[in-house]
Amino acid sequence: MIIIKRTNSDDLDFQELAALLDLELMIRDGEEHSFYAQFNKIDKIKHAVVAYKEDIPVGCGAIKRYEEKIAEIKRMFVKPEFRGLGIGYSILKKLEQWSVELYYVECILETGKKQPEAIRLLSKSWIYTNSELWAI
Repeated sequence: MIIIKRTNSDDLDFQELAALLDLELMIRDGEEHSFYAQFNKIDKIKHAVVAYKEDIPVGCGAIKRYEEKIAEIKRMFVKPEFRGLGIGYSILKKLEQWSVELYYVECILETGKKQPEAIRLLSKSWIYTNSELWAI
């Protein structure tokens, strides 16, 4: 069973998972990593989630204000050994739900070309919120 906890960037499990994400991205991004890293700071994130499987932190994600009514989904990550179990999808859905509760009317999410797992997840994700269809 997967439990998803709402938290913020002060959460040590969130910080550990975000650090693992940064290490993975450093390898995938290569020389471009320093450019992308500037957009991935986790300080002052008020809305983050951590996914647990049997009390082990296995994944995370966050939402940040992008514009007045637009949230950006950030720091999506699942530990490699737990991928393919639907955890990323569950994290994405929880973040989308939370963004609606915070009165955002749109969410954006950017990912890199060198992240095929994220591209696959996002290409399958269509959500209905407030009677509108959002494509992510």
